[in-house]
Amino acid sequence: MSKCRGEAAAGAAGILLRYLQEQNRPYSAQDVFGNLQREHGLGKAVVVKTLEQLAQQGKIKEKMYGKQKIYFADQDPFDMVSDADLQGLDGKIVALTAKVQSLQQSCRYMEAELKELSSALTTPEMQKEIQELKKECAGYRERLKNIKAATNRVTPEEKEQVYRERQKYCKEWRKRKRMATELSDAILEGYPKSKKQFFEEVGIETDEDYNVTLPDP
Repeated sequence: MSKCRGEAAAGAAGILLRYLQEQNRPYSAQDVFGNLQREHGLGKAVVVKTLEQLAQQGKIKEKMYGKQKIYFADQDPFDMVSDADLQGLDGKIVALTAKVQSLQQSCRYMEAELKELSSALTTPEMQKEIQELKKECAGYRERLKNIKAATNRVTPEEKEQVYRERQKYCKEWRKRKRMATELSDAILEGYPKSKKQFFEEVGIETDEDYNVTLPDP
């Protein structure tokens, strides 16, 4: 039984040591547990105890950050990086950043195109729409045919006559309304009450009372 526990502890130590070396950045025990629990099924107590043991053995480094312990890989095994290497890495970072931005822009274009295509009609839907439009056009042609065949159509001369009469009556309407307005305004100059009271007493009804307006000339 103790042998199995020892193998499990060694396995956990190898997993945690390899993880910290690969990531090469500081983590709390909670961070390590959260990152590896799903993949490796390590319990939190095992993670905490194993990290402490690795730190005691000098295989990883441990520092206090406030009230929390932070663990990170021992930096001694890593090669020293020269200024030239750092500049080269900076150049790669700039190039990769530009590439990422370009890819993100391409993704936005493709997303917009996909959205446009998704909202477009499919071939069956387009065919159905065409059939409905053809049916609608056929109905309009039939109505036009019936109108042309009708014997009670209004001739251009009759239409012009109706238009002239309309202008005549509207002109007379406008004239009489102006005369009535001028007459009532003259009376109201010496009338002791309001215009509304005068109209009510005399029994005058206006176009406005019935929401009627004069047509345009």
